[in-house]
Amino acid sequence: MATEYGSAARSRRIGRFVIYASLTGLAAFYLMPLWVMITTSLKPLDEIYGGSFIGMPKVLTFEAWTKAWSQACVGTACTGLKPYFINSLIMVIPAVLLSTAIGALNGYVLTKWQFRGSNLVFGLILFGCFLPFQAVILPMAQVLGKLGLSGTIPGLVLVHTVYGICFTTMFFRNYFVTIPSELTKAAQIDGAGFFRIFFSIMLPAALPIMVVSCIWQFTQIWNDFLFGVSFTAGSSSPVTVALNNVVNVTMGRKQYNVDMAAAMIAALPTLVVYVVAGRYFVRGLTAGAVKG
Repeated sequence: MATEYGSAARSRRIGRFVIYASLTGLAAFYLMPLWVMITTSLKPLDEIYGGSFIGMPKVLTFEAWTKAWSQACVGTACTGLKPYFINSLIMVIPAVLLSTAIGALNGYVLTKWQFRGSNLVFGLILFGCFLPFQAVILPMAQVLGKLGLSGTIPGLVLVHTVYGICFTTMFFRNYFVTIPSELTKAAQIDGAGFFRIFFSIMLPAALPIMVVSCIWQFTQIWNDFLFGVSFTAGSSSPVTVALNNVVNVTMGRKQYNVDMAAAMIAALPTLVVYVVAGRYFVRGLTAGAVKG
């Protein structure tokens, strides 16, 4: 009996070691590009051309970060990423707030104020989640042209808001459907109206899915390149378009450290969001899945 118990314990230890070793190897493989970006951005250019990409920098310098932020050439304008980073902030904040607010209202109506054909409407909205970016570029361009918003940041805010409504509606609808309808019916009996129920009952209960919606929308909008390059130009471009221009503009030797620093600056907001709020994203999804 003791021999069998010892054999089973040894098998568990071996299995655990194999699992952890595999996970560690996969994590190292996945994080290797990030490691290369960080270390390369902190090295002088001469050290990089000396053949050192993966190793720690011999001389630690933030000169490449400073140049990427305020001096790198974006096309013909050597202004760095700073103005385009600000453009992305100006774009992403209202787009996230608008798409989340509209999605919350849609989900509320589709679950607690149902009407004939509401399921069909939700199905059509859900279909919009599967439309590729390329399918809406021409219609969006025509609409922006008629509204006089072509090549502007407000036009890009409108594009991302409209495209994101399908996803936020799906999030909130699937969450609100788990909230008992008796709550809203009781509130109606007490005299609460449409917006009173929404702001006093539904929204306070929907904080987890609001976090999910904001994180999702922020990541999708900040990382978008296709809409940015299609609907803006010049000084109105978001940071992803500016990053592409920085990397593709070369004067003299290729500035690998500046390119990597620029890529890190562009990726920093989404990295911070996931590090700080990633656990809330998972909690929000699971709360909507198991609630009720």
